[in-house]
Amino acid sequence: MINITKTYLPPLEEYTCYLEKIWESHHVTNFGPLSEELENKLKQVLGVKHLFLVANGTIALQIAIKAAGLHGEVITTPFSYVATTSSLAWEGCRPVFADIHPKTLTINPDLIEAAITPRTTGILATHVYGYPCAVEQIQDIASRHNLKVIYDAAHAFGVNYNDTSLLNYGDIATLSFHATKLFHTGEGGALVTNNDELAHRISYMLNFGHKGEENFWGVGINGKISELHAAMGLAVLPHVPELINKRRDLCAYYDSSLQRTPLTRPKSPVNTQYNFAYYPVLFPSAEQLVKTVQRLHNVNVYPRRYFFPSLNKLNYVSSRIMDVSEEISARILCLPLSHYLTFEGIDMISHNILNQLN
Repeated sequence: MINITKTYLPPLEEYTCYLEKIWESHHVTNFGPLSEELENKLKQVLGVKHLFLVANGTIALQIAIKAAGLHGEVITTPFSYVATTSSLAWEGCRPVFADIHPKTLTINPDLIEAAITPRTTGILATHVYGYPCAVEQIQDIASRHNLKVIYDAAHAFGVNYNDTSLLNYGDIATLSFHATKLFHTGEGGALVTNNDELAHRISYMLNFGHKGEENFWGVGINGKISELHAAMGLAVLPHVPELINKRRDLCAYYDSSLQRTPLTRPKSPVNTQYNFAYYPVLFPSAEQLVKTVQRLHNVNVYPRRYFFPSLNKLNYVSSRIMDVSEEISARILCLPLSHYLTFEGIDMISHNILNQLN
């Protein structure tokens, strides 16, 4: 069986070394030494000013929305994982969709301004598959209209754009460290910001608003990560360069193996150092995609339709038709990609795709 992904697990003895520290200290949660160590190492590796570990990527989004003071309408993308939209709805905001660019699959900056109303307070965009949004154009729009910008950067760990971390763009960027991600803590996530005031708010919000044991700065939530999860992150982090290099080789092999098919790929902006987190392909039609998925299932290969359906189709949002997102979501498929995938596995996957399409 070849699944869409397979969680990378570091050598057991490396993880056990960190677990032994937890057993010795009995410090299991509440901002322990391993959590602090991981935060500091991630700030150094990623080149960011403030980074806060949290329990998962969805809580990261929810805290970001609260910390940025978003309310009313928030312009967002219809092409992302459901958490991008559901977090806005959960926090009482109204998602207002702007369609995506057909090449990059990220929110189309040329359509954002037309969606702004007096009720708009921010923009929540996704670096889809780790491909950067049009960050300069989005920031220009946000600055002119006094809007906050949050990036759902769940896929963008280790991505650099214009020689800096992609996480340095926007007011806040959020990360997911779920087990399926390139870098993971089993379950987890993080918020990144270069704004000291936002960092101050986030630091209180993720811990119930506590200001000492008996005082409270304001409203908060339980967003803390445990030492057990931090231990996994510390064990995985040194292997990230190796993981990216392996994925780069696998993606190149996919490119070569699938070059005789009619499949196409999203385009990454220039000046991007990519992390090879996913391998998405676009089929000529939804019908061909569905037939190919069934053929792959028959040989125990399980790709996934990231992302389907288009989020404007959710039953708890009101939206007009998003032509590009709806059309793309019907034709796009992420092929299996993980550290454990082999060239032989790609040969088998490609052989079945070729036979189905040609």
